Amino acid sequence: MPRRQHITVFAILALFAFIGTSFVLMFRSQPQGADYPGPTSQEPVLVDNEILLGTATAPKLENETLKAELGNAAWKVLHTTMAKFPDKPTEEDSQALKSYIHLFARLYPCGECARHFQQILAKFPPQVATRSTAAAWACHVHNEVNKSLKKDLFDCSKIGDFYDCGCADDGPVKGKEKEKEKDGFKQLELEKEG
Repeated sequence: MPRRQHITVFAILALFAFIGTSFVLMFRSQPQGADYPGPTSQEPVLVDNEILLGTATAPKLENETLKAELGNAAWKVLHTTMAKFPDKPTEEDSQALKSYIHLFARLYPCGECARHFQQILAKFPPQVATRSTAAAWACHVHNEVNKSLKKDLFDCSKIGDFYDCGCADDGPVKGKEKEKEKDGFKQLELEKEG
């Protein structure tokens, strides 16, 4: 029976990853010099606020083990998405990520968790001006969830080391941070204000 739960969690996460990736790619502008012809449909896909901010409808997830596995995997997807977000996103990139976050919250398969996350989003709207801003925001809201669950808080200054985008030739740089670029991505570095 536990194997079936793992398969269910994997299937749900694969579906979310597919939907999220499809949604982000749909709104992403074509990079210069790319061979990608863009979306084939001529009809624009418009997502209004009623859809983005609608109430989560999933039922409560009773299985605590499955709920924890789903939560851990979902945070990995969100943090990795932020780590892969462009350093200098276009307006479309930023809008797509905001939409993705709100849809992720609305469609999350644990209704109780989804409604709680929607409350957090209302208090702390997605910040998507840059990759660092998005990563810091995601870490902050993750800690808001951790507070409510009475879990340890994560040191957000280390988020770049913990959720590496996989863009660099080797893992996270130790010691003095240096910028590496590959395929237009710089290694994630968070800045502290004050």
